[in-house]
Amino acid sequence: MFSVKSLVKLLFCFGLLAAAAPLSVYAQREKFSPEDLAFIEKTWPDAKKTNTGIRYVIQQPGTGEQVKAGDKVAVLYVGKLLNGTVFDQATEKDKAFTFRVGREQVIQGWDQVFVLMKVGEKRTIIIPGELAYGTRGQPPKIPRNASLVFEVEVLEIKKD
Repeated sequence: MFSVKSLVKLLFCFGLLAAAAPLSVYAQREKFSPEDLAFIEKTWPDAKKTNTGIRYVIQQPGTGEQVKAGDKVAVLYVGKLLNGTVFDQATEKDKAFTFRVGREQVIQGWDQVFVLMKVGEKRTIIIPGELAYGTRGQPPKIPRNASLVFEVEVLEIKKD
């Protein structure tokens, strides 16, 4: 039989587990709607997932320097809604989009993804709405809570 002391310890451990379980479930929750997730898994079945829920497919590995938070990068991109509608792009090398990574100059998803890339790398990235434009969207082109798809390429890390 269990002693009272052993029973109390056992109940205390179960209590800790029960209290911690919702936290781990919350941290692991899916950020895409079930409909978006089904489409993403069908369209990009080999996509990898970051710990924040962003999906990505490496189209061309980079051979250059790894991007770090604080770096100023020049990138090419095409931004689309899940239905394929293009809402923004910078596709000409002489007019590349430039921003400083990790300084909240772009959507959260970009700050998180570009530090995983190297110069010369091309990726397809799929970003959940909460790491993009969230509940506000960016009317009229980007609806509220829209999941976004970007084809991106890191051209260079600018030294200045």
